[in-house]
Amino acid sequence: MTRSPGIQSRRAALKILTQVREGKPFDAALDRVAGGLSSSDRRLTHELAAGVLRHRSLLDQQLAPLVPRDWSLVDPVLQDILRMGAYQLIRLDRVPAHASVDTSVALARRLRGTRAAGFVNAVLRRLSQTAPERTKPDGDVPALAVEYSHPDWLVERWLNRFGREQTEALLRWNNTPPPLVAQPAREGLERVNEEWRAAGVETVVAPYGAGIMPNLTRPAELPGYREGHFIIQDPAQALLARFVDPPAGAVLYDACAAPGGKAIALGRTSRVVAGEINRHRARRLSENLARAGSGREHVVVADARQPPIRTADVVLLDAPCTGTGTYARHPDARWRVTPDALARITELQRELLAGAVELVPPGGLLVYSTCSLEPEENEMQTERFLEQHPDFHREPGPVAALPLLSANGDLSILPQLHGIDGAYAARLRRNG
Repeated sequence: MTRSPGIQSRRAALKILTQVREGKPFDAALDRVAGGLSSSDRRLTHELAAGVLRHRSLLDQQLAPLVPRDWSLVDPVLQDILRMGAYQLIRLDRVPAHASVDTSVALARRLRGTRAAGFVNAVLRRLSQTAPERTKPDGDVPALAVEYSHPDWLVERWLNRFGREQTEALLRWNNTPPPLVAQPAREGLERVNEEWRAAGVETVVAPYGAGIMPNLTRPAELPGYREGHFIIQDPAQALLARFVDPPAGAVLYDACAAPGGKAIALGRTSRVVAGEINRHRARRLSENLARAGSGREHVVVADARQPPIRTADVVLLDAPCTGTGTYARHPDARWRVTPDALARITELQRELLAGAVELVPPGGLLVYSTCSLEPEENEMQTERFLEQHPDFHREPGPVAALPLLSANGDLSILPQLHGIDGAYAARLRRNG
């Protein structure tokens, strides 16, 4: 089986989907499973696993009528094998139909036996021989949820908030693989760009001038990566660092700092205490700072609800959130978020704000941010904080952020409007 063409990447993609189903984040599963693969196998592995997660509902719609029993009763491993095969048949024109079927059958035989292989073979051959019927989005929640593979409750929320046109644009964005974007670290972007172009790497400027985008997809293949000349970071997070806008020489506490992109950006002008509660993420944070940091960033394993320092000129609380602004980048996240999860995370955010506020001296700045699009985590959280802390006031962001500021002066980035990850932030100044 291991000598079959393309089987290694399919097996790796299946392992990633299994780990995601068991609760592991997609990025972590990809790094663990595909780290030793060749560049071509890694690309196919990533495309298959991410493609299945981005189009799961639509794939299930195509497969369910071809299964002689209830689709929900099919072994989850066989479901994922069938989804990968269907994704290749429906979405990947460069993969021959016989290769999609044969590799799927081989996987099923190896993992579940001859009978399972025959089942997978029958279903996928029927799919390859018939033109699948597609549910066309007509504005109603179930149709959009299936067409773009998002939970019904989330689609309904966005329809009520954004309307049909913007919601469909957001759903399309979430199913589009995001580009690689580099931000400056130990070298400025102009120098990084020169280095890349000298090596034959083509680049374009990212939206809002927030980074440069190379025509390669693996950071480690780019000149200057090991030397820490740049970091990989979406423009939204780079713009958040600009929105913080700390004064030169300030002491800044980054309360939830992993993986470290904002700490690196802010450490170019400030002394940064980078806190992280999770030890595994703290190790990754330390590695990123060692590679690309300025030396002004210092990692501490700490719970932001019990800060490890007494005071800071600027406190950045980039709070854990539902991440609904980053679903293009994290295709698995949409399937983990529920209304109950939204309620739990907003309560955690309140607790983290209660811890952060203790560090802010008179005249000091607290910046609260998320990568969510949901009002409960963003504007409503800010308004609640200001009601409970009358000694704070909202301070509009710097002039450079004007195109992305709300009427209240908060940073408000929407993927369907701005073409980058979603993000929210508010500058909360303590009265002097």
